[in-house]
Amino acid sequence: MTHTTTYQRIILAIMMILPALGIQGAKIKFEPDTTRVLRNPLQGWVMYLGRNWDENFWNERGYDRMKAAGENETVRVSDYASCAYIRTSWASFEPEEGKYAWDNPDSRLMKLLRSVRERGLRVAFRIVVDGRDQGQNTPQYVFDAGAQGYYDPKNPGKNLSPYPDDPVFQEKYAKFLRAFAAHYDNPEEVEFIDAYSLGKWGESHSMIYRDNNNKQSVFNWITGLATDCFKRVPMLIHYHRMLGDPDDDGWGSVPADADKLITTAVEAGFSLRHDAFGMHGYYQEWEKDMARKWNFRRPIIMEGGWITGAHHRYWRDPSGLYREGHAEDVRKGEFDASAEARVNMMDFRINDETRSWFEDAFPLVKKFVAHGGYRLYPSSVETPSAARSGKNVKISTTWENIGWGYCPTNIPQWNQKYKVGIALLDSNGTPVRTVTETGSDLSCWLREKGASYKTEFPLAGIKPGHYTWAVALIDTTAGNRPGLEMAVASDRILDNGWLPAGEIQIK
Repeated sequence: MTHTTTYQRIILAIMMILPALGIQGAKIKFEPDTTRVLRNPLQGWVMYLGRNWDENFWNERGYDRMKAAGENETVRVSDYASCAYIRTSWASFEPEEGKYAWDNPDSRLMKLLRSVRERGLRVAFRIVVDGRDQGQNTPQYVFDAGAQGYYDPKNPGKNLSPYPDDPVFQEKYAKFLRAFAAHYDNPEEVEFIDAYSLGKWGESHSMIYRDNNNKQSVFNWITGLATDCFKRVPMLIHYHRMLGDPDDDGWGSVPADADKLITTAVEAGFSLRHDAFGMHGYYQEWEKDMARKWNFRRPIIMEGGWITGAHHRYWRDPSGLYREGHAEDVRKGEFDASAEARVNMMDFRINDETRSWFEDAFPLVKKFVAHGGYRLYPSSVETPSAARSGKNVKISTTWENIGWGYCPTNIPQWNQKYKVGIALLDSNGTPVRTVTETGSDLSCWLREKGASYKTEFPLAGIKPGHYTWAVALIDTTAGNRPGLEMAVASDRILDNGWLPAGEIQIK
């Protein structure tokens, strides 16, 4: 029996008696919910994990007792996030060849990730191989096998990194990534993969090759490998103007092939991210044009560029908009840039950056919950209240998106798996039949541009009796069960994800 609350049982009971009162069908209207955090894939806030943290960070770093502006009590960061993102090293996942961290559930990394999953959050990854400014991110066994590399220029003789065009490196990395994908190409647990994580900090720029003429061949290799590995989990690529480029300052003039490389990656199935939102000296017109080019064709994930630490002085931003000592200024700058780019996800980065969002800019956190990414709901559902068994009836539904982004059902990894679903529920709230509206394309539902459908529902084989109509956004790859949370008040939605939307007496 499907579990339902007392309130939900009352709603079901009322719907069951309406035919006896002579009410023969109706259009039910729903108002959008703008406060509940929806943990839908590729939508919402991304909280970051430190690569050296363990599962105790929730209390040790105050993530379970975060002060929030305007709130009388502390809040939990995890209650506002959809997923947790970790940028860590290849060496942390495979310290020795063929010995993978996920095979040791008692390892620090696995305990950390498990603590995230226990809170209902998915995880996301960037796996870094370049060691500059960080440490040796590539396992030593790769170099012992003959891969050539280079040392961090700031630390001669330390932090060895592989040349991305070295054949031994490519062989070992491909073997690792295939093993990683065999374990993590699972959308139930994983939000996305930063799949082009070469270069400095894994940000795909400032590349050091054995031969700079290999830029294109390395691009083809890494994007092809990722496409082969990740069939179900979305892949991201940094729409950095210096993508794959050997320019060491990381931000030169736009190379002639920049647009072509991004386009090639997107057409291969990549979605987009950028790591310099709010940095007016770096996120310029080329980056804005790139976002506009792909809006509503691929989702965009943001990361803010500035941090509040004194060593990375956001108040020196060339815009002049950020006052020293006013972290709320840079938070607003990130938010405004995210709204302009129609991003689907924003970031809570570690420590002071997370605290700043809650202590200095909590109204913006809630504003993104209300209108960031995609936020879908049925504005009206019209159903018949009486019919004879064996007949076909029609259900009319109208759907809206109150978010500035879009639901990316058009990406290859999703392949339109989310659809409008209509069900007949018994008195326990259990579906006795579900029909998929195959014509529904959620990626076309944009803000102020929803969609309406008339769905034929066959009653053949349904026993006479009283039933409840219900709607949901179902996952066709998971038994047509509700797969996306709808922006409707939670007390109207059954625990199984279906939203009651009328009743019928079948004779």
